[in-house]
Amino acid sequence: MENKKNILIEYLFLDLNTCDRCIGADAVLEEAIECITPVLSIAGYTIQYQKIEMTTKAIAEEYRFLSSPTIRVNGKDICDSVSETDCQCCGDISGTQVDCRTFDYEGVKYEVPPKAMLVEKILEKIFSNEVSCCEADYAIPENLKKFYAGKEKKSSCCCSSGCCC
Repeated sequence: MENKKNILIEYLFLDLNTCDRCIGADAVLEEAIECITPVLSIAGYTIQYQKIEMTTKAIAEEYRFLSSPTIRVNGKDICDSVSETDCQCCGDISGTQVDCRTFDYEGVKYEVPPKAMLVEKILEKIFSNEVSCCEADYAIPENLKKFYAGKEKKSSCCCSSGCCC
């Protein structure tokens, strides 16, 4: 049997119950993976797909999480930079103002990435000669610190409304 080349696609996110961006990106990513899997299989590749919820600050730090949602191929973010706008859904979860990732593609900013963009970016990362080198020191972004602090505060409230009365 021929050697298979393994590809790890990771989907890192804050919430798949409430956040429209995370839910939408998840659905589009699954469609994109479904599209590229047969061709990559013929070329000798296997795809391992992991969804990882960033439920705590510690998990976010372990994964060097910069923004939600994040899609990585073999540890490399498919986006070259982080662009964010206010995310009301994640703000509702944490009771604070939270910015979440937007995706720039062909001159347009999207809250949910288009399937064509994901297919293109995933294939780009798979076939690039980009070498993963030692990244600069990681510090969890202030935006995420606020999210986790607010989420923790809301979950420790005694009221069902989360009002901390």
